[in-house]
Amino acid sequence: MVQQKESVTLGMWVFLAQEVMFFGGLFMAYLLYRVWYPAAWAEGSQELDVMLGGINTVVLIGSSLTMAFAVRCAQLGQNKATRNWLLLTLVLGLVFVVIKGFEYYHKFEMHHIPGADFVFHGPNADQIQIFLSLYFMMTGLHALHMLIGFGILAWIAGMAHKGRFSPEYYSHVEMAGLYWHFVDIVWIFLFPLLYLVDRVHHVG
Repeated sequence: MVQQKESVTLGMWVFLAQEVMFFGGLFMAYLLYRVWYPAAWAEGSQELDVMLGGINTVVLIGSSLTMAFAVRCAQLGQNKATRNWLLLTLVLGLVFVVIKGFEYYHKFEMHHIPGADFVFHGPNADQIQIFLSLYFMMTGLHALHMLIGFGILAWIAGMAHKGRFSPEYYSHVEMAGLYWHFVDIVWIFLFPLLYLVDRVHHVG
């Protein structure tokens, strides 16, 4: 059991390292274009709804807390509490995705979806389309990771409902917790980079 747990943990950390490199490429592209087009990045940041982004940040931080409670309850063999905390984490994740959906729909109404129908007035329109392309790519991939997380949480909640976990066997919950915390950390970087940093620069 000890060897199995160590192997699973190592595998998860290798997977997360690969995910860091994957998102790292997107962050590098964002930072490079920001250096090239600082005025457009500041203007583009103004097009994002900082209130909805802030609410989603609070929601995700809350989901990290409930996920931590789920792991702790699994370590104690409290399967019912583990199931409930996992389901609450899932609900908070769904709230995040729904709010993000409202943001996307607003961009659709404003014709701010990069592509043939993109409409933006001003001298920085082309560069702002690049900013919004990165916005949709980065937040879209983040949302995709959350959707995958929903399936994982639902599966493990089902296991907890069947009483599968004990102080000697809770690796599934722990590994799901690592994945979920990673997804939350990615958003902690996305929110200030997309919504706040260049907004402050623009105001200044």
